[in-house]
Amino acid sequence: MAAAAALPAGPALAQGSLLDKAQDLLGGEGSAGAAAGLSTAEISDGLREALRVGTERVVGQLGQADGFNADPDIHIPLPESLQGVQKALQTVGMSELADDLELRLNRAAEQATPQAKQIFWDAISAMTVEDAEAILNGADDAATRYFQDKMTAPLGEAMRPVIDQSLSDVGAIAAYDTMMGEYKALPFMPDAKADLTDYALEQALDGLFTYVAREEAAIRSDPAKRTTEILQKVFGG
Repeated sequence: MAAAAALPAGPALAQGSLLDKAQDLLGGEGSAGAAAGLSTAEISDGLREALRVGTERVVGQLGQADGFNADPDIHIPLPESLQGVQKALQTVGMSELADDLELRLNRAAEQATPQAKQIFWDAISAMTVEDAEAILNGADDAATRYFQDKMTAPLGEAMRPVIDQSLSDVGAIAAYDTMMGEYKALPFMPDAKADLTDYALEQALDGLFTYVAREEAAIRSDPAKRTTEILQKVFGG
């Protein structure tokens, strides 16, 4: 789970979920009108606080052992470019080498995840009242585009060295070298390679955004999730 050009064009963020929430804040259809009478600044604060609360929960969940590895929604498989290597090793009874690398990719994402919280919070703090208004008045995917544009590149840049170090710390680089050494010793095998840092970074960001979106939606729908005064004021509590 990349140079900026190699980052995913759009993390796996639920389309429209943030926009739906923003519309609810204004007391739209289906809303209890919790935000009636609140200023735009207060609504903006509520949006930011929801994202902070969601981020903290996500980091706690994904930044532990098996946070990525045991979750089928965000488990990191081997890169597509290495799946042929995995199959070739399976045929000669060495599938454990590929399995070991796959596990270590997930461990690297889990180890790097706690470092993302402050990066997320800094980006969220930079969100202005004008940004919130643009989201409310924009197209159906305005909120999704906002967070992709504002957060993906800074997160990728800041997390790249963390992911790179994590891959080394958990032994993923050594596991990759071992696996490729055995693969290249097999006869008539095509060349294969992968940039583990680019790939793990992309996958880690996808996983983070997936769960931040889910937590944000839960705050709107579940009163028990509204754990701060501003959330209760904006969303009702």
